[in-house]
Amino acid sequence: QVQLVESGGALVLAGGSLTLSCTASGSTATISTMAWYRQAPGNQREWVASIGRGGSTTYTDSVKGRFTISRDNAKNTLHLQMNTLKPEDTAVYYCNALRLGFTYWGQGTQVTVSS
Repeated sequence: QVQLVESGGALVLAGGSLTLSCTASGSTATISTMAWYRQAPGNQREWVASIGRGGSTTYTDSVKGRFTISRDNAKNTLHLQMNTLKPEDTAVYYCNALRLGFTYWGQGTQVTVSS
């Protein structure tokens, strides 16, 4: 089992920056890929970025060049540095982890970008 807890969500102005964090606990040594997803009101949850255990990263097109995903395997933490935020980035952001064929989710943290 893996437990994920996100933090760092806030209300920010457009053009601003914010860093989200996710702390994993439980059977973390066998976590492979970790990711961030987001869900805006009335929309389906969408994938934002992923990072492999070795550090390889991928991003959805809308955040490339603005967001950076990173992880610290020793500290069992995942981060999402978000720059040049836009109102359309407003959503609940969820931490996701894959472990031995199972998917785990955090409870989400709200990011609101005001214009």
